[in-house]
Amino acid sequence: MFTTGERDLLRDNLITAARADDRVTGAAVTGSAALGAEDEWSDIDLAFAVSGDPGPVLADFTTRMYRDHDAVHHMDVVFERTVFRVFLLANTLQVDLAFWPEADFGATTPKFRLLFGTANDREPAPPPDARRLIDLAWLHALHVRSSIERGRGWQAEYMIGRVREHTLALACVRHGLPAGEGRGLDQLPTNVTRPFEETLVGGLGDLGRPFRAVTELFIGEIERVDADLAVRLAPLLRELAS
Repeated sequence: MFTTGERDLLRDNLITAARADDRVTGAAVTGSAALGAEDEWSDIDLAFAVSGDPGPVLADFTTRMYRDHDAVHHMDVVFERTVFRVFLLANTLQVDLAFWPEADFGATTPKFRLLFGTANDREPAPPPDARRLIDLAWLHALHVRSSIERGRGWQAEYMIGRVREHTLALACVRHGLPAGEGRGLDQLPTNVTRPFEETLVGGLGDLGRPFRAVTELFIGEIERVDADLAVRLAPLLRELAS
């Protein structure tokens, strides 16, 4: 397990390396540290603006992470033209290094604290579309029913979880909370989250109860988005869960 001191020292080391690299024209702390909200479990999140081809810079920082900082593996997440290289270190610390084209570098969420360089004005990232979440949830509800009828308990359990995930995301959007990756769930009021405890599957012989529970909660969220749509979907959803 890493210590906060090890984490802070590594972050400072990476920022120093970025300042010394003429190809890196800007850097920012992102994630919880940008808001002063990190705790002992937080990872390192840094964003670098790169002039020209970001490939060589990414390769050099990758070499540094393995050679000097005990990286044991990494993966990439690509969003638009930005590569987020996510490293796993031997002490279990996660290090996320984002390499942005210079023209794209800028804040799209409040979790962005500029260290040096110039940040471009960017449109804030929009929340997930509520209607899209509704569509994903009813689609997965159909598959809960068919999975149960086919005797595919594990698949049914997975599909119930997906209906719950999208319904909770709808609740997060409604409360103005982050809806992705469960980031806003623990900030929801307890009167919202407590009923969702009934949607947790207790075993493969206990699929009907959580399916009925999540169906009613899903219908409640649809009603808050589009009452007419809820009138049309509710009877079908309840039939699926009956």
